[in-house]
Amino acid sequence: MMTSMDTVKTLAEILRAKHWQMAAAESCTGGLVCAALTELPGSSDWFERGFITYSNEAKADSLGVPVELIESVGAVSEQVAQAMAKGAQLNAGVNAAISITGIAGPSGGSAEKPVGTVCFAWAIQNDAGENRVLSKTMHFVGDRQAIREQACQYVLSELAKLLED
Repeated sequence: MMTSMDTVKTLAEILRAKHWQMAAAESCTGGLVCAALTELPGSSDWFERGFITYSNEAKADSLGVPVELIESVGAVSEQVAQAMAKGAQLNAGVNAAISITGIAGPSGGSAEKPVGTVCFAWAIQNDAGENRVLSKTMHFVGDRQAIREQACQYVLSELAKLLED
C-alpha cells in the first residue's frame, strides 16, 4: 500500500502533467488533506486552496451547499459531499476538487450512519470543459484519528486513480 506521501507525489505528477490545479473541501478531516498536500515542496504549482467547512453553516457559506439539502439528507451524505466538491471547484476555479464529510467519532454516530461513515466526492473538469462528479460512502474502523487518516489517504488515492483514467 502506498504511503500518504507517495500518493501525494503521484497526484502532484499527474496534476503537473495536465497543467491542472486542485482544491479540497474538508469537514471531518479538519485540514489533514490540505496538510498532506502542502507537505510536498512545490505544492503551490498544483494545489490552489482548501476549505475546512466543519459546520453546516460553513458548508453553506463557503461552498454554496444548499441549507435545504443539508436539512433533508444530512451533512454526512453523498449529495452534500457532491455539493461540497462542486462548490470548492467553482470557488477555486480548478479542474479537480475533492470533498470529505463524515463521522469520525467517538460520538455522533447513529444506526443509519455509524461512527466511521465517511462520504467523499470528486469533481473533475477535463480540458474540454466536461465536468463529472463522483461520490462514494466508506465505513472505516478505529479511533477518531485512525478514521480521519484513512479518509485522507482514501480520497487522495482515489483522485489519483480517477485522474489517471
